[in-house]
Parts: sequence; structure tokens; C-alpha cells
Amino acid sequence: MNVLHFIGHFFSQGAQWHGYDGIPQRLWEHVQYSLLAMAIAAGIALPVGLVTGHTGRGGNALALLATAGRALPSFGLLVLLFVIMGLGLLPVMIPLVVLAIPPILVTTYEAVRTVDPAPVDAARGMGMHPVRILGQVELPVALPLILSGLRSAAIQIVSTATIAAYVSFGGLGRYIVDGLYQHNYEKVVGGATLVAALALLTLGLFWLIGRVAVSPGVRRR
Repeated sequence: MNVLHFIGHFFSQGAQWHGYDGIPQRLWEHVQYSLLAMAIAAGIALPVGLVTGHTGRGGNALALLATAGRALPSFGLLVLLFVIMGLGLLPVMIPLVVLAIPPILVTTYEAVRTVDPAPVDAARGMGMHPVRILGQVELPVALPLILSGLRSAAIQIVSTATIAAYVSFGGLGRYIVDGLYQHNYEKVVGGATLVAALALLTLGLFWLIGRVAVSPGVRRR
């Protein structure tokens, strides 16, 4: 049986679309985990990246922090936290947040730092407050790169949130873990296909956000 046959058979079964183990329920669980982790990571990394990029201070520390965050194995960290904390949502969220912070932090810092200094200097010369300079001059120009960092973080979270299933939580990873345990490779392939489709949908969502939020002049640049 080839992969396409596995996919077709998995999605054609009526039982897959109903109940606590149905696709809508598992998809909603996966989206919940991803949105929560993304909100926490963005809430931490965006303000730090904006402030450090605006002031030009702390770039080396951010690079070191980003390197350390990328080096941590998400699954290994999940297992360690599960052993220390026991069953709960927190051991699942921490690895996902740690994974998402570096791309948001670094790209936000670089996005603000690379803004053309001429309009920034002009705004300072007009007596604008630093907060207004950041929000009205630097942020609109830096937004495309900031969105790219958010997009990278979101894709990584969506792809990695499958680890929640290894500590008895739900999500699309449930199909992969249960399928491997049951030697049901149709379920494994179906779960992996759903994760890939959700990642592509996330890409499309960020493309749409970029079209709406970024001004045409900045997009042309």
C-alpha cells in the first residue's frame, strides 16, 4: 500500500470525523496548543526585540539567547519537564515557547535595527517621543521582517506541537503516537498529513496578514 492509499483510506472513514478521537476534535486541540504557545512566545519576544532594536543595545545577548534556545531539544526538554512537574499543560507549553522565542526575538531586533535612519533622525528632530518613533516610524517599515519571524515561529510550533501526545495530551500528534503503537501506519500517515496541511494553512494566513497589514509602499520595497 502506498502513501496516497493510506491518506485516502484514512480520510474516507466516517469514524474519523466524529467523537473524541475525530479529526475536528484533534485539530481543534492542536490549534489551541499552538495558539497558546504562540501568544506566550510573542508576548515575551516582541517587546524585548522592539525595545532592544530601537535602543541598539543587547544585540550580543539576544544572539546568545537565540542560539541557546535553538540548541535545546524540544522532545528531550518535554520529557525532563514531565519527570519534574508531572502531567500537565505547562511541561508541554515550555518547550514550544522556548522553540518559538528565538526567531521572533532575533528577527524583530534585526527588523528595527535595519530601518533607514533618515526618517528616524527626522522624527527625532521634530521632537517626537521615542515611543512614537518606534510605533509610527520604525514599526511600519520593520513589519514585513517581524511577520517573517512570527511566521517561522508559528510553523515550528504547529509542527512540534505533536509532542503533546507523548505525555497523554491530544492534538494531531495523537494519531502519530497511537498509530505507531498500534502499528496502524494509515493513522500515522493521516496525522502527518494533517500537520503538514495545518502548517501550509498557517503560511497562507501569514501571507494574508502581510497583504493586509503591510503598507503597499513597504511591500514594493
